[in-house]
Amino acid sequence: MSRFGTEITSEDIVDTLSFFDSWEDRYKYIIDLGRELPELDPSQRTEENLVRGCQSQVWLVSRRDGDRLYFDADSDAFIVKGLLAVVLAAYNGKRVEEIRAFDVEAYFTQLNLLKHLSVTRGNGLRAMVQRIQAAAAA
Repeated sequence: MSRFGTEITSEDIVDTLSFFDSWEDRYKYIIDLGRELPELDPSQRTEENLVRGCQSQVWLVSRRDGDRLYFDADSDAFIVKGLLAVVLAAYNGKRVEEIRAFDVEAYFTQLNLLKHLSVTRGNGLRAMVQRIQAAAAA
């Protein structure tokens, strides 16, 4: 099970990223976060779990446990795995109401993230969030 969202929160990531002066160091940290994501079981790397709108291949699987949603995610690109970790820190293990109420744009602004990603990566990041929000709405 992923530590993101339960042990590693969005606040933790905002705080840690603020320590780095350069974006090169921030990218390294984000890539390191991605290395901490558990690998997705190959049987879950299906067309149904593929997130549309991402430049790289991204798989996202959700499961409900009571009123909480848990997500498993993986990508074929190191930086994208890191971005998945950043997103999961905000959403994984949260109650549906918390997922719906979370201001992801404010989170991305705090991280100063979208300014440092290509347009296609930024769109992919938003596609991941939309997929999570859709799971919360279902």
